[in-house]
Amino acid sequence: MFEIHYYTKGDSCPIYDYFKSLPKKELAKILRDVDLLSEYGYNLGMPHIKKMKGTDDIWELRVKISSKNYRIFYFTFKENAYMMLHAFLKKSNKTPQRELNTAIRYRNEYLERNGQR
Repeated sequence: MFEIHYYTKGDSCPIYDYFKSLPKKELAKILRDVDLLSEYGYNLGMPHIKKMKGTDDIWELRVKISSKNYRIFYFTFKENAYMMLHAFLKKSNKTPQRELNTAIRYRNEYLERNGQR
């Protein structure tokens, strides 16, 4: 079993804020896939998870709901624990660089705050 944690910035959690904007049925599917990640970790494999090219340690949880493709970026911050960083609705074939940059920035901020950099 893997622990799931969510990146926070001050008193806010960007992923929770994003989740609050989603329809309940879509949120339920996303949270089910987060539970699958918690249960299986990296063994979940494609098409559910994918390592992001050009990064050392950022992965994406891939959630398909009808024609919508949601992505949640995360990384392993300690053994058997994932830090969920950033979520968005993917609208094109290629992952927008600004979305990945947001996840990288959050990861770097988390690591600096916790003396891991």
